[in-house]
Amino acid sequence: MPELMLIPCPQCNGLNRLPADRLDDQPKCGRCKAPVLLDKPFELKQGDYASQVKGDLPLLVDVWADWCGPCKSFAPVFEQAATQLTGKCRLAKLDSEANQQLSAQLGIRSIPSLILFRNGKEVARQSGALPLPQLMNWLRSQGI
Repeated sequence: MPELMLIPCPQCNGLNRLPADRLDDQPKCGRCKAPVLLDKPFELKQGDYASQVKGDLPLLVDVWADWCGPCKSFAPVFEQAATQLTGKCRLAKLDSEANQQLSAQLGIRSIPSLILFRNGKEVARQSGALPLPQLMNWLRSQGI
């Protein structure tokens, strides 16, 4: 019997049980039929947070703000990483201005900040914009 993974839908927050060996098959959400695994970052909001940090696939959150120059320069790097990590790690962007309560709850002191979650818990944090090779090395050092 294949190992099942619990993965939240980035669209409706529904939890999906997916066979681990079928993650490359572009699975769709059982509730809303949207793709469960994206090759680009999705927008994380206060109301989505509790559902999105759950699951068996790690979640990497980029905390940013529209007025932040380094955040804007890091955005294309984060997009590139998403295309390379599909099925290994989900990537989300959290607008710290639009979600001030969640940013405070997460203890954001500087942006951009990257927070890696596994099984609902924060496992690593990195501040500052990184070039793609350095980002991928950091993620590898976290077991991704």
